[in-house]
Amino acid sequence: MTIESASKSLVKEFRSRTTLRAGSIITTVFGDAIAPRGGTVWLGSLIKAMKEFGVNERLVRTSVFRLVQDGWLQSKQIGRRSYYSLTERGRERFEQATQKIYGEPASTWDGTWTTVLLTGIEPSTRDIVRKELGWLGFGALSSSVLAHPAPDMPGLDLALERLGVAGELVVMSGETVRNEAGMRSLAQESWNLADIDERYASFVERFRPLIRAHGKDANVSPKSAFLVRTLLIQEYRKVLLRDPQLPAELLPANWHGTAAYQLCRNLYQAVYAAADDYLTQSMETAEGPLPPPAASFMQRFGGLQ
Repeated sequence: MTIESASKSLVKEFRSRTTLRAGSIITTVFGDAIAPRGGTVWLGSLIKAMKEFGVNERLVRTSVFRLVQDGWLQSKQIGRRSYYSLTERGRERFEQATQKIYGEPASTWDGTWTTVLLTGIEPSTRDIVRKELGWLGFGALSSSVLAHPAPDMPGLDLALERLGVAGELVVMSGETVRNEAGMRSLAQESWNLADIDERYASFVERFRPLIRAHGKDANVSPKSAFLVRTLLIQEYRKVLLRDPQLPAELLPANWHGTAAYQLCRNLYQAVYAAADDYLTQSMETAEGPLPPPAASFMQRFGGLQ
């Protein structure tokens, strides 16, 4: 099997899904491809690219409209053309996701936990805080205590400020001093690590044929590279954003997240350049082709070559 045939099989499987979430794949394209290259794209370019994934023009327009309504995107009309870019809030969330998706897993942990006490705020506000901090990887140790062993502290501070509760919640840090085995069990229950591990295993099974095919034949067309790169990040992102990224000391034995990261890094390394050629050829802004990727793009997965 060549990587071209493997990519066709991958896209065919994606297009055959009964519940195709157009907004999700558009979000992936914005985060992976458009955000590092200026952040703005002509809607017509997006429609053309999405057609390759089986997403028709009506679905693209509807999904983009919803992303605007939800505060992720904003539009600008120039003549008869519409151009879409990230809002400030959308850019902030994309930057947080970028650090999590493309960053290297933490290799050390000092044993410290950060806890957020939800006492003192209204129940409806608690639900909002749980959801927002859950996106940052915090788990519920109880109905009023959220915790994470190695959180993104700037992201936490920003989230609490945005929610208007920074002055109402108590944030503490501490260490486990008794029953570390019990703490590992609590962590696995609080974050449902067994389910996340199964999702990682499925991801590895789905994309392993592509990295094997690339090892035998490295020739891949720009369009196929774009399709592979997008679906790779789409599927990895779906699992990773569920993953609190706990230290190795708290993870189950034979954690599939490690193999998933290595596979994603290696396959991304193999196709990113050719995929960028497709983006240069196919995506437009009001000034012409997308600008080159920002310097930070080359730092993804520990450094692209």
